[in-house]
Amino acid sequence: MSLSFVVKEGFSSIGRAKLPAAITVTISFFALVLLGLFSTVSLSFFDVIQELRSRVELEAFLGESVAESQAMDAVRQIKMLKGVQEATYVSKDAAARIFAHDFGENIVTILGSNPLPRSIKLKFLPDYAHAESMARIVPKIRDIIPDVDIRYNQAFLGQIEQNARLFTILTGGIGVLISAGTVVLIGYTIRLAMYSRQEKIRTMRLVGATGWFIGAPYIIEGALQGLLSGLLAAGAVYLMFDQLLFMYEPEVYKVMQPSALMIYPSIVILGLLLGIFGSALSVSKYLRVVSKR
Repeated sequence: MSLSFVVKEGFSSIGRAKLPAAITVTISFFALVLLGLFSTVSLSFFDVIQELRSRVELEAFLGESVAESQAMDAVRQIKMLKGVQEATYVSKDAAARIFAHDFGENIVTILGSNPLPRSIKLKFLPDYAHAESMARIVPKIRDIIPDVDIRYNQAFLGQIEQNARLFTILTGGIGVLISAGTVVLIGYTIRLAMYSRQEKIRTMRLVGATGWFIGAPYIIEGALQGLLSGLLAAGAVYLMFDQLLFMYEPEVYKVMQPSALMIYPSIVILGLLLGIFGSALSVSKYLRVVSKR
């Protein structure tokens, strides 16, 4: 029961069934390219979602009863809350400067006084910038400083979460379908190869060959088909993103390039794993059928 013999058989099995193997590799290649492109877009989308979350701000407007020292102490306590990335105290003068920057007008000149309230601006870590986390943080802020009016864009947060959930379901479903299709294709090819050599397999069982010894070459064959499909697909995705996209849409390329770097090795590994899984399922099913005869 030589390991070298098993490996050699696995490689030679592809040569004996060139056409089915070529068809499987080709179809698996297109499936993995589609999965690679879709995964890259999906990861880039989630990067954009994280970027949007990092820009979410909550502003706590302080009442007139809050002394300056109380406000500064509140800032220190709020900074210690879980998920808070930054807490900044905005004085009345600072609020007037922000107004002048945003609207190009001096509010004191317009109204004769500065009616803008003092506030504390909060920024959050991306993983905490969602509606549920905000709902937990708001009461804690009120406990620290009761005389406060808290404002944040709940509708914007809700829209981000809704889009993220919808896209997660969509990408997960399509990914599972493509992966399942690849497994079925590779498994079908391996099963055809085993049926074409059923007399040889029956003879091997009669002389005492174990299921592992019979099935291992076919699992190696499936792994090779998956690995080849993955390598070709990774190369195709590389050409699309790092060559064509970089040439024609450099701004889009900048957004997608970090995700694409993760996808290249992932496609190769996924192709290998799907090849092993598909062939192992077919070998197991075939040997169970044969053993009942």
